[in-house]
Amino acid sequence: MKIIEVEAQVGITRKNIRFYEEQGLLAPRRNSENGYREYGEAEVRTLRQIKLLRKLGVPLEEIRQMQSGGQTVADGMRRHLVTLERERQNIERAMELCAGLKEAEIRLADLDAAALLDRMDQLEQAGTAFVDKQRQDVRPMRYMVPIVIALAITLLMGALVGLTLWGYWADTAAAPPLPVVLVIIALPLLVIAGVLLALVQRIQEIGKGEEDEARKY
Repeated sequence: MKIIEVEAQVGITRKNIRFYEEQGLLAPRRNSENGYREYGEAEVRTLRQIKLLRKLGVPLEEIRQMQSGGQTVADGMRRHLVTLERERQNIERAMELCAGLKEAEIRLADLDAAALLDRMDQLEQAGTAFVDKQRQDVRPMRYMVPIVIALAITLLMGALVGLTLWGYWADTAAAPPLPVVLVIIALPLLVIAGVLLALVQRIQEIGKGEEDEARKY
């Protein structure tokens, strides 16, 4: 089974599948003749297990321990429940602060942000972890870079196609045979198709954010 088929079956991007292989969570066989990876039902089953546990927020190291037999699923869940309980307490602290701001009924111009930030610092020193959305504020830039690159390459290849066609029609007698012209045109068109496909995949990967989440563990 090819990786594109596994991607369709499990709903995990190829880049994330490669990432799990790099992390040692997945070890597909390699074809002895061409060296390509070969995936089977065992790999599909493993990826579904990884997908389930990651959707529950289980760290990669915990999954690695389960796979090695170092701990059972129950052991992993007991440890993960401690983390979830801590997160629940963090959410409760944030809800208390939000409720206090709601009850205050004040305008933003009158908000004493410094005092609240000091209070949050004290809570953080005591173990509370607040959700920080500042990282997400720059996520649009992560989309923008691949889009700009893809657009630039597409325009360049499109210009090459246009120039080739213009040269052919401007002087048909001196131009190469039509089949040769078609081959010349086909090459940049294939590049455009590949770039657009890569762009779609990259946008999907950024949206899912698995690699970013994995780096936490």
